[in-house]
Amino acid sequence: MSAVQVKIGFVVCLVTILLAVLDTNIVSAATVPIVRDLDPVHGMDKIPWLISSFALASAAVLPLYGKLCDTIGAKKVFVGAIATFLAGSALCGAAQSMGELIAARAVQGVGGGGLMSVTMVVIAQLAGPGDGTGRGKGGSIGGVVAGAGMALGPWIGGTLADHASWRWIFYVNLPVGIAVLAAAVVVLRLPVTPVHHRIDYLGAALAAAFSVSLLLVTEWGGKDYAWTSPQILGLTAACAIALALFLRRQTTAAEPILPLSMFKVPAVRLGFAIQALVGAAMMGTLVYVMIYLQVVRHIEATSAGLYLIPMAIGMTAVGLASERLGARGWSQKTFVLTGTVAAAAALGLLATTHVSTNLWQIRAELLLMGTGFGLLIGQLIQIVQAAAPPRQLGIATTGTRFFQTLGNALGAAVFGTILSRVYEAKGPGGSTSALRALHGPSHASGVHALTTGMDVVFVVGAVLMAAAAYLATRLPTPTPPLP
Repeated sequence: MSAVQVKIGFVVCLVTILLAVLDTNIVSAATVPIVRDLDPVHGMDKIPWLISSFALASAAVLPLYGKLCDTIGAKKVFVGAIATFLAGSALCGAAQSMGELIAARAVQGVGGGGLMSVTMVVIAQLAGPGDGTGRGKGGSIGGVVAGAGMALGPWIGGTLADHASWRWIFYVNLPVGIAVLAAAVVVLRLPVTPVHHRIDYLGAALAAAFSVSLLLVTEWGGKDYAWTSPQILGLTAACAIALALFLRRQTTAAEPILPLSMFKVPAVRLGFAIQALVGAAMMGTLVYVMIYLQVVRHIEATSAGLYLIPMAIGMTAVGLASERLGARGWSQKTFVLTGTVAAAAALGLLATTHVSTNLWQIRAELLLMGTGFGLLIGQLIQIVQAAAPPRQLGIATTGTRFFQTLGNALGAAVFGTILSRVYEAKGPGGSTSALRALHGPSHASGVHALTTGMDVVFVVGAVLMAAAAYLATRLPTPTPPLP
């Protein structure tokens, strides 16, 4: 590729990252208007599924994306992922019920699984083998782009939901995505391995079965079905069996989809675990801060989205400063450790939120949160890429995204269950969806119970980030990749 083509390729990748971040945050800001339109009676209880369906579908296909990148080349996978994402976006915009929207979000998630993960593979290949500087710049610029998406996404989503229709939060993806798709087809010229590889479709299916059953257990357990019910016990058994069969398959397959040998590398193993914890905590922050502002404080979606601007400022500022910090001796381990500690502190502060908390305090806490997450963006992927064997670059990169996305899905499900349990225990009766119909003292009691439940969610998020900080202390000093 010429220098001009490489530059255009980087722009295509960064716009793709922006598209992915925008989509996630546009939806988080518009969940309440969506529920009011499609299912005002029971929709609040389905919000975790609206988030989880996208994340679950992404997690299910991510291991396959990595193997496909290493087999047929990153460009073909990149183009296919964008096309699938656009098809899902169109279906989301046309949905007529929460069930249809959740199903369409799953289709969108199949493509969305490649927007960030495969894009990082493309960036690594554009930078060239051994070009650590190029990769570092890609990561830092990616942090700036992600921060910009964090600021624009909620505002765009809230504005469209309040003044046009929530459906446009999905339709807006189409013109941008089509332009990216056309540019990728014309400009990208990436290397394709001449070696024939066999794709472990059975392994991919088992990974998907494990992910689905695990999410269903966390979503349904103790809520729709008792923990000792045949449904939950059956799903738990299915989850354990799928995991056992998947691990067995990875030891016997000629070319496993997620080689267990990768977990012998400490940086890879710890990077996967930290990314999963970060994914769960970040999901809880975005979704439940938005719900708090709109349901408890009665702030319109447009204005509620603006409250994430401090978080975006923190992410963007750290992204701009990352190269200078690196030049001053900050290692990737230092970035990860500092970021997890800052995020844990911010979540701990959010856990003190009450019905009348000063809104500037919440903005300050989100600024700290953004600083923490900004220190993490791109760093874990680069750590894993540097430690993994070069021939497994695609698997290592998408593996990192797999664990983050699985964390997103489980975080949304578990946090939703925690919120429901606390509300049912402390509220005036019924589920969180019934809050809208309450009046007078019953409504005040329900709002207080909802806020208490969110505080418990933030406490759990802080514990997850504290665990991630501990794992960050165990990260080894970077070493050359295996042959």
